[in-house]
Amino acid sequence: MYPILDSYLLGRNQRVFNRKLVAILAILALVLVVAACGDDEGGETTTTGAATTTAASSTTAAGFTVGVSWNNYNEERWAKWDEPDMKAAIEAAGGTYISTDAGSSAEQQIADVEQLIAQGADALIILAQDGTAIKPAVASALEQGIPVIAYDRLIEDPGALYITFDNVEVGRMQARAIFAVVPEGNYVFIKGNSADANADFLRAGQQEVLQAALDSGAIVNVGEMYTDNWDPAVAQTNMEQILTQNDNNVDAVVASNDGTAGGVVTALAAQGLAGIVPVSGQDGDAAALNRIALGTQTVSVWKDARELGRAAGEAAVLLAQGTALADIPNTVIFDSPGGNQMVSILLTPVPITQDNLQLVVDAGWIDVATLCQGVTAGTVLVCG
Repeated sequence: MYPILDSYLLGRNQRVFNRKLVAILAILALVLVVAACGDDEGGETTTTGAATTTAASSTTAAGFTVGVSWNNYNEERWAKWDEPDMKAAIEAAGGTYISTDAGSSAEQQIADVEQLIAQGADALIILAQDGTAIKPAVASALEQGIPVIAYDRLIEDPGALYITFDNVEVGRMQARAIFAVVPEGNYVFIKGNSADANADFLRAGQQEVLQAALDSGAIVNVGEMYTDNWDPAVAQTNMEQILTQNDNNVDAVVASNDGTAGGVVTALAAQGLAGIVPVSGQDGDAAALNRIALGTQTVSVWKDARELGRAAGEAAVLLAQGTALADIPNTVIFDSPGGNQMVSILLTPVPITQDNLQLVVDAGWIDVATLCQGVTAGTVLVCG
């Protein structure tokens, strides 16, 4: 179904052979130079020059390329936070970073993976647009001996390394923060993209925290919808529909990320409810942190994407250099919904509310001017 298994396997083997051939020829050249020049008065200088050339050739032969398939750049964090530290970790180890942007198309991402392999990728990092659709391309890459990292979003293949924040815990943190403010009333759940396993991980964590209150009737689920591509405009439309269906009788909104939270707040604002109805989110987007300072969003679960990008870059370096999946440091086994035991790196997130906004400022994640834009001085500690 995908041509990479036949054509690119041959190409990859040829590339490996060519690299080895270059190294062997360089060594033979050094031997010939030493033999020809060893008795010359200037032989030592000539030999030193040949050794330098050989070392450079060996470095080139031992170099590696990491290909990164981004599903899109619609989310603020990918280009701004995740990518720079990922790229820096790869290049610091002597690797080459190449990337593609699928523009939110699952079909394009399959083609992108093929392209990255054709460009000589020795390891792949994939932020999946659709964790199911990408599985054949991942399987094909693994069959060719190209290790794969499922970045931030699950791909159900036990041969891939899964690197993310603990998304079930993110969901718990969102629900805890909202429930602390509104322990009873009508709740709305604005979920993420249905093709992204994270949407259901988050929802599972939220449900875990709120189950007892739902069972007792203290809180009532009056609306629950997925959000295509995590699109804020879709989230706004969904929230508007739920508000209409419930005559605006909504007391709390558990939104699954900051983009969807933004759409929710816009819908609430149109009804005069922004700042009255608590709203959750995640990612620590600048706009969301500003909303927290303004009081229109209650919490954003901050996932320092710089740490995630760096962890993926460092793991990709090891995998590209031949380290076995089981030997990657700081891994745990994650039991996936599909019944797979995934070797995983799970980082710990931090919920951000008005009480601890200073954390993101101190971390250099956002500056005070951006955080406090439009905020009345003295209403929030960090805003003076």
